[in-house]
Amino acid sequence: MTAAMVLPHLRRLALVIGCTLGTFSSIVAADPLSDAIDHPDRPAADRQRDATSLPNQVLNFSGLPESGVVVDLFGGRGYYSEIIARAMTDSGRVYLHNNAAYLNFTGDALTMRLQRNRLPNVVRYDREIDEFDLPADSVDLVIAVLAYHDLYYKTEAWDLDPETFFATIHQVLKPGGTLLIIDHVALAGSGKTAAQELHRIDPAFAREDIRSHGFEFAGELDVLKNADDPLNVSVFDDAIRQQTSRFVYKFVEPTD
Repeated sequence: MTAAMVLPHLRRLALVIGCTLGTFSSIVAADPLSDAIDHPDRPAADRQRDATSLPNQVLNFSGLPESGVVVDLFGGRGYYSEIIARAMTDSGRVYLHNNAAYLNFTGDALTMRLQRNRLPNVVRYDREIDEFDLPADSVDLVIAVLAYHDLYYKTEAWDLDPETFFATIHQVLKPGGTLLIIDHVALAGSGKTAAQELHRIDPAFAREDIRSHGFEFAGELDVLKNADDPLNVSVFDDAIRQQTSRFVYKFVEPTD
């Protein structure tokens, strides 16, 4: 076969390969979660936090639904709510929850995040944990980020009842729905004692505690662990703040 005869075949082959690669690139690019994290309208502070919170890996692990309902429990200023809302379809809903005590720490950031309806599928949900009025079995995913240990932190102004906390989650989660817990790691064997002074909690205690309240353990993610965290200092210590070792646990609402 002469070069003149081969050349048209090579051109056709190149065209086929190019079309195939173009289609593959389109498929790879169709990643709503990555697109949400890369959205140009996200606040600069959120983008900085991405380096230590690794939202892509965490939310992929959570099994984030394309649509449906998510509750960002004690969601603070709404870092996760914004990413989730942008990753879901327009029919999805994110309930950004805070109680009165948590609202004391959100400042203007929460209002600014939601101003001018910039996140139309995020519902600001300010109420105490025993005042939830979402329909029973209506939520696909509940996330509680750096809040679980607060069940065992007690002051005159703060006394959250664990039984009420878990009962509320059971009430709103669909059978088979997911509960994602992220929290600061305490020393092994310390149980819940570190919650009071260090705002940490023993992962082994957390796992058994949540299971004992009727949730099925469904796996863990290690990407937020930090071997340089001594685990025995306050999470607000400047030496470790925003760099603590954190566990990521996934639980499922039983189907029967």
